[in-house]
Amino acid sequence: MKNRRICLPVSIAILFGLIASCKSSDPSPGTDTSFTGTVVKVDATKFLSGGLAEPISTVSRTLSNGITADCYKIVTKSTPTDHAQGPWCPTNISDDSSKGGIWLEGGNVYDVDGAFIKNLATFYNNTTWQMYNASTGAITKTLTQADCQAAANPNVGVAFKNYCVECLPSYVSTLTKTIYIPVTPVKLTAAVSFGAGPGSSGPSTRGIAFNGVVFDAPAPANVILAAYTLAPFDDAGGHINMGAGYHYHAATGKSTKVVQTDGHAAMIGYALDGFGMYERLSAAGTEYTDLDSSRGHYDDIRGYHYHVDKAGSNNFINGLAGAYAN
Repeated sequence: MKNRRICLPVSIAILFGLIASCKSSDPSPGTDTSFTGTVVKVDATKFLSGGLAEPISTVSRTLSNGITADCYKIVTKSTPTDHAQGPWCPTNISDDSSKGGIWLEGGNVYDVDGAFIKNLATFYNNTTWQMYNASTGAITKTLTQADCQAAANPNVGVAFKNYCVECLPSYVSTLTKTIYIPVTPVKLTAAVSFGAGPGSSGPSTRGIAFNGVVFDAPAPANVILAAYTLAPFDDAGGHINMGAGYHYHAATGKSTKVVQTDGHAAMIGYALDGFGMYERLSAAGTEYTDLDSSRGHYDDIRGYHYHVDKAGSNNFINGLAGAYAN
């Protein structure tokens, strides 16, 4: 009898454990079980090894809809090997566009050359802008890592008012970032909104390019401009801060792409939910008009996938249609 009394609770515990285990593998109520079309798995071989801190591995992670799934663990150096980084800030108002990067404003892309810096007061209709020495034409910009640390943050002080913020790759040469992406995407019944906004519940990272550089949330342009600073992006749409390293805020066509044989827009990476990210326009230069609110749609070849926003929008996609790894 003594042994039986001990054995009974153990048996019950095992039973409950089996039940719990079964439940954890079932789709959560948010999973779109009606989605029966083509599902394209993430192809880890598309990533450029030069941008990775270690080989891509497969690990088990809990997704945002509660299920456990195999995910690719991608540890990136945030250093593109397929294009140069910079330049960002020109040094003199006489410099041409080759000496500076770009700025995104009102849906448009502007070259940050010397003339752009000189014209900031007119561009923003505010005479407080004066980011250069009127006598020499020298542009006021960050010159050291300490300057970058102080200026490239939301709480930039008055000491860096009217500075062009340029953080260099050497400042973040040892920084790595780990991204987890489901090997097999899981479509949800409702898209997940991104973090950092009212009513949002998801992550702020949008996805990752084949070179390992992150497609990030929109740059906080209002905060940057309110401090009378400018933090230009390079021609690839990327810039650097000390926390995130080099990251993209726009897709400008400089990073590695996978051309599609049927004239569809080229693939440029994966969203955080494992669905593919493609350029905005088709090979013929046409816009896709059937995108959903997340900027995604479906076809039988690529399954569900996204098309990024235009570069000047400071945006990639509007939400995640699939579950992402926690």
